[in-house]
Amino acid sequence: MRRSRRQAAGRRKDEGASRKVPQLPWTVVRNPYPAMDIAGPDDVEAIHDASMRVLEETGINILLGEARDILRDSGVAVTPGETRVRFDRGFIEEAVARAPRQWTLHARNPARNRVMGGNHINFFPVAGNPNVSDLEGGRRAGNLADYRDLLRLAQVINAVHGCTPMLEPVEVDPDIRYLDIVGEQLFLTDKIAFGYSLGRRKIRDAIDMVRIARGISEAVLLDEPSIWTVVNCNSPLQLDVPMLHGMIEMARHNQVIVVTPFTLAGAMAPVTIAGALTQQNAEALAAIAFCQTVRPGTPVVYGGFTSNVDMKSGSPAFGTPEYVKAVLLGGQMARHYALPYRSSIVNAANWPDAQATYESAMSLWATVQGHTNMVMHSFGWMEGGLSASFEKIAIDLEMVQTMIKALEPVDFSEPELAVDAIADVGPGGHFFGTRHTLERYETAFYEPILSDWRNFETWKSDGAIDTTRRATRVWRQLLDEYETPDMDPGIAEELTAFIRRRKQEGGATADD
Repeated sequence: MRRSRRQAAGRRKDEGASRKVPQLPWTVVRNPYPAMDIAGPDDVEAIHDASMRVLEETGINILLGEARDILRDSGVAVTPGETRVRFDRGFIEEAVARAPRQWTLHARNPARNRVMGGNHINFFPVAGNPNVSDLEGGRRAGNLADYRDLLRLAQVINAVHGCTPMLEPVEVDPDIRYLDIVGEQLFLTDKIAFGYSLGRRKIRDAIDMVRIARGISEAVLLDEPSIWTVVNCNSPLQLDVPMLHGMIEMARHNQVIVVTPFTLAGAMAPVTIAGALTQQNAEALAAIAFCQTVRPGTPVVYGGFTSNVDMKSGSPAFGTPEYVKAVLLGGQMARHYALPYRSSIVNAANWPDAQATYESAMSLWATVQGHTNMVMHSFGWMEGGLSASFEKIAIDLEMVQTMIKALEPVDFSEPELAVDAIADVGPGGHFFGTRHTLERYETAFYEPILSDWRNFETWKSDGAIDTTRRATRVWRQLLDEYETPDMDPGIAEELTAFIRRRKQEGGATADD
């Protein structure tokens, strides 16, 4: 068992942590460069047309009768007693066009609000993992104590732009676990909150908790999206009852729905990238159109999670060339429909090693090149989603911060062109001591949190600490730097009472 935070803090002080981790400031991140399009206009239209044919000819299973009734009342040809629904392409296109291009997702601290859409990039941490690991404690089942520490890291890391259910506390009864998952986000962070779309009552409770935490009325909540959820279609071509219940409630309350088919080429989707993207697109558009039917203008995100499987073992593979292409193509399809885009930074490694890093680096590169607006699993994802890693959070922080700095435009003003400095030094000199350098050296370059740029002899004499062990020091120090965000005492009391009452009432199941 991992030692207590107090013991850890004492040891860290002994190790000489003399200053804070050199983070970039909390900021709006934009991608100033053109998106990378790997398909031509005719190819994008071919995927669109193929997706429409799938929805017209094959259809999709809508397992909730209430959802089928909503579609039937809106003119969709629903056959009584059948779960399979086939859509006219005109209905899909008109419904999807009602979705807003860009909107703001509100946090309980207004300074933490984030814009979704356009060229805005927002990085979110790992989500929904049943296990957790760190270098000293090893791999273990998800638990509430580790979940709280992960949320503390999400709060203290400036490059984390919102919350997710970073870990499943499996020791908590599933019927009340969602209350802790949402409640801890609201108490331990002041960033954007997430709720599971698993049944009507669970997501209603989550919406109420966020409204209480923000101290706003239901009317204001309806006008200001304040919580988000993910709907993973049951690929291939199916939307289940709990997800549809959640989508209906979220849409009726004008809250954010991230529609994300989980289409693994060769398993739950065709083995070809074009075929998998066709299925992803069909599933995403059907769900988005349904949300817009429930409430036109509901903020939605076009999500992509298409990758391939290892055809020898059947295991998901991530950070592959196929994943990169799917991410880039997914971004093109989202832009085709003028929708915000969600993708992920993922890997299939079992430990925070070189494989975890290079697969994640390929994923990160693709999400940025594809103009992803909501980048999920940006911090801590391991084992294809089966584990959250404390060390990987620190490694990912280095990669994400590096990318954020790389997106900053170059300053081409006269002082930055440095013609006078070049003249002052002249041929054969150096720039270490020039006024131009001394005025800028402290902020001229990105300062890494993990990279060790000393020579081999110095590194070896200092213990030859590798990157993963340095990452342990970083996440521990970040935990030490955490400060609980302020919450009005009256709001805290009301939120605590709500959670206590709902637990006493037994919480909710996915069927409620």
